[in-house]
Amino acid sequence: MREREAGRQRRRAREFETFVAGAAGRLLHTATLLTAEPVRPPGTNERAQRLLTSALARTYADWDRLHGEDPYNRTRQDLATRFAREAWRHHRPLGGLLDRLTPQERLVLVLRLYEGVAEEQTAALLGLPAERIRATLHRSVATMRGTREPTARRRPARPLGAAP
Repeated sequence: MREREAGRQRRRAREFETFVAGAAGRLLHTATLLTAEPVRPPGTNERAQRLLTSALARTYADWDRLHGEDPYNRTRQDLATRFAREAWRHHRPLGGLLDRLTPQERLVLVLRLYEGVAEEQTAALLGLPAERIRATLHRSVATMRGTREPTARRRPARPLGAAP
C-alpha cells in the first residue's frame, strides 16, 4: 500500500515538474509585467518570483483535484488574483516596462493582451463589469502609446476587484 502511494506521489511530482518546465518562463514574464519590475539584470524581479512561487505552490497543492482543468489557466488565475489582492499595498515600480500604469491597468492589460484572456473571463476573475475591463484596457493602451497622461497613482481603499 505504501509503495502504491509513493509511486503516485512520484508520478504527481514528475507531472508537475514537466508542467513547470514548460510554463514557468511565460508565467514569470507575466508576473514581471504585473509587478512592473525591470527584467535586467536577471534575478532582480524578486516580487514577481515570489508571486509566481506562491501561485505554483497553490497549483501543486491542488494538482490531484484539477480533473482535466488546464494547470496553466489555474496558475495564471491564481497569479492574477494574488497580484490584485496585494496591489493595494503595491510598491512603486522600479523602472519596468509598464510602470506608467496603475496596478489595475497593468493587470487588465497583461491578462487581455499578453495572456489573451477573454474580456468576460477577465471581468469574472476580477469581479468587475466587462465595460470597466474594456475602459481600463483602452486607458492602458492609450497611456502606453503616449496619447494620454498616466493615471494619477493613489492607494486604493480596497483590493482590486473587491466588492464595495
